[in-house]
Amino acid sequence: MSGVDIQNLNVWFGDGDDKVNAVIDASLQVQSGASFGLVGESGSGKSTILRAITGLVPTWSGTMVVADETLGATRSATFFNKVQMVFQDPYASLHPRHSVDQVLSETLHLHGYDDIEKRVPKLLDDVGLGTSFRFRYPHQLSGGQRQRVAIARALAPKPEIVLLDEPTSALDVSVQDEILNLLVDLREERKLTYVMVSHDLAVVGHMCEQIAVMQHGRVVEIMSVEEMRAMRPQNDYTKHLLTSSLGYSRPEPNP
Repeated sequence: MSGVDIQNLNVWFGDGDDKVNAVIDASLQVQSGASFGLVGESGSGKSTILRAITGLVPTWSGTMVVADETLGATRSATFFNKVQMVFQDPYASLHPRHSVDQVLSETLHLHGYDDIEKRVPKLLDDVGLGTSFRFRYPHQLSGGQRQRVAIARALAPKPEIVLLDEPTSALDVSVQDEILNLLVDLREERKLTYVMVSHDLAVVGHMCEQIAVMQHGRVVEIMSVEEMRAMRPQNDYTKHLLTSSLGYSRPEPNP
């Protein structure tokens, strides 16, 4: 059974002469319980795929079956019980005038839970924040703490699939590992399926089993993380991307 099955996805913005094709004929499958990475340069279409899945981008064609639901122009309430997203910027994704309690309580209420007083402290514990953070506001939290709140919000409806849009790129390096390890633990505990966008191949190597490499809106290669680590790409762009991730290499001196 596939958690995410995307076939021949096209996503565009604008019309006529102003039309921009952001994703072109992309296909990928993510099995239930797997962690799948989307990698590539900025503007390659990675995040656009996540936004198309969640309905944030209305102009698309192709077939998307996510959590056993064939997606159309709108998303059902059941879909958002099963699929949640964690965004790149934890400050921008939280309402600056809503306390942590309001953020989590409102999410639980929207998803039909009535035992909110019991669930909010449990969510905070699950992401490594105690109840002392419950009535704080985003400006009173560090970047890592804000992202933990955003993860707690995503976990509130008990989703099966979590879409991760560069969840650590806006954080200090010292905090990134903590958030990544939290996500690894949560996936294991809750049997979650992850689709993760990242430009950092080390992050993808830590989090995922399989990756799709994107260039100019197209999926140019799908490979296992083991193949990535062994530097065994089939596509020239993938080879360039992997080589670039290794950093500067001093050329061999002439004999």
